[in-house]
Amino acid sequence: MWKYNIIIPLLISMSILFSYLNVNEKTFEDNVLKLGLSLPQSGIMNNWGDAVYAGADSYFRYANEHHLLPQHIKLLTLDDKYEPELTLENVKILQKEDIFAFFAFVGTPTTKKILPLINTSDIPFIAPFTGAAFLRHNASENIINFRSSYQNEINALVRYLYEKKSIKKFAVFYQNDDYGEEGYVSLLRALKERNLSLQGEGTYKRNTLSIQHAFREIKECKPEAVLMIGANKANALFIQTARKDKVFKDTLFCNISFGNADAMVKELNKHTDNLLFSQIVPSYKGSHIPVVEEYIKLMYHYGYAKELGFISLESFLAAKSIVNALKSIKGTTTRKKFIQALSSLPENSLEGLKLQFINNQLLNSVYLYTYEDDYFKEVYHEN
Repeated sequence: MWKYNIIIPLLISMSILFSYLNVNEKTFEDNVLKLGLSLPQSGIMNNWGDAVYAGADSYFRYANEHHLLPQHIKLLTLDDKYEPELTLENVKILQKEDIFAFFAFVGTPTTKKILPLINTSDIPFIAPFTGAAFLRHNASENIINFRSSYQNEINALVRYLYEKKSIKKFAVFYQNDDYGEEGYVSLLRALKERNLSLQGEGTYKRNTLSIQHAFREIKECKPEAVLMIGANKANALFIQTARKDKVFKDTLFCNISFGNADAMVKELNKHTDNLLFSQIVPSYKGSHIPVVEEYIKLMYHYGYAKELGFISLESFLAAKSIVNALKSIKGTTTRKKFIQALSSLPENSLEGLKLQFINNQLLNSVYLYTYEDDYFKEVYHEN
């Protein structure tokens, strides 16, 4: 009998506690759900901000017009020029706007700057455009990544170059900040796994085109492949400079997804010999994947045809995942329910692409492309 005397009061106490926690959890029952975005809408990275906004806006507008959710999704967007201090200011402004979640922030250094605020907040931080390890290993529960990590991308590149192309002489061109450091460390790890060492390296300052010192440093080692952990304009300038030098005649220039392949192709006037691109979403050209076909249709419908590309596709897919998660919530909408729904989306939620929540990210694929005849040609795919 004494067991029941202990257990019954304990169960009652636990019930009261859970009821208290649920009652005090903020609910979002208004007609509008606000998502806060901090993007580079001006400056050297403005094409990134334009593409991210276009992909997200096209799907959220579709969801609003077709009443896919009880609430209307509203995007609150602020410009940060890809500068961490501005991102921090923007986060503080958005926190005062009663936003439901932060969404689609661009960049590793910008994200790292605001991480202390994100970690102490209950506001979800969803689908940032960075593959940084600090958002995946021991990250806060309110952080959900959409894209594959830089480690995934760089490991796929090194595996392909080493195993398929027999390349052993690697160099790296990288941005001198947290983004570049993430890629640099990932490359060292991938090379070490194959008993290889880095032969050359060079850095440049974020939001600049100061690549000459890095170029001279990398030229010294006469690399077979240069991994490029930079922004598209800096990467493109490095490649244009290298093409004037016979040392780089047969060198492969390998760009990870943050390099913005579509913008780079334009910068290089489609002169794309010896280029390799890693991406975390499939090609948007000539695709028969249902969700990609939907992306093309809605981007044209809402006037975003000029923003077609890998970045806007990723943003579109992340936006659709958010809507799918919100649709699955039973009863009132809370942030905790949303995080749970997003992290447990069925793997076929995006028709034709596989979702699986591993290492705090929903997508886990890497695709490698060359660019030939106005087309991104897939040469390797790693799940």
